[in-house]
Amino acid sequence: MANDRDREVREKLVLRGAGLLSAAELLSLIIGPDSAGESALASAERLLNHYDGSLASLLRAELPELRSATGLGIKRASALAAALELGRRAAAEQVSPVVIHDKNDVVALFPTLAGLSHEEMWVVYLTSSNRVIEKRRVAQGGVSALVADHKLITKRALELLAQSVILVHNHPSGSASPSAEDEAVTSRIAEAMKLFDIKLLDHIIISREGDYSFRHFGKL
Repeated sequence: MANDRDREVREKLVLRGAGLLSAAELLSLIIGPDSAGESALASAERLLNHYDGSLASLLRAELPELRSATGLGIKRASALAAALELGRRAAAEQVSPVVIHDKNDVVALFPTLAGLSHEEMWVVYLTSSNRVIEKRRVAQGGVSALVADHKLITKRALELLAQSVILVHNHPSGSASPSAEDEAVTSRIAEAMKLFDIKLLDHIIISREGDYSFRHFGKL
């Protein structure tokens, strides 16, 4: 019976711990059973099959896709979307202080950014020795919002006593080459930072095909 399968998963979690549960079993605990009587485990197995068993592909999925492509209702899809977002944020956190030596160190701070289906812009705030103080998302859906938000970016840098910042955003299209808008926004923010003796060290674009550094190509 459906409830028996789900109960067995819960008992396994209690007795053996989450580390010994399969991906489908873990997912079943998040989404729960559906109203039609399908067990949570059966739903989770169907969900994984939709993504060919790839957790990386599932991690990139967003709420509309989870609802339309997998047949999950709004309640279960929302719970799963929230859990996936927590996973992305946890993967992005750094436990120990990080010092930036080159663009590869910056790219390593954003392990899931290249796989997103929408654009996000982040700012990495640094000390004088290039130690990361904080990284913060400042725009979602495109870089144009940064034109209006450069004062907030600068304000946060002053609050943190940051000596420099690095801009990071992704290109869902696959190509990391900067657009004219990317270049214009970079120039405007660099000029705004200069007024407060804060240096824009780099602007890095991350994509599935690679990454692009404004500094490396002499544009900063």
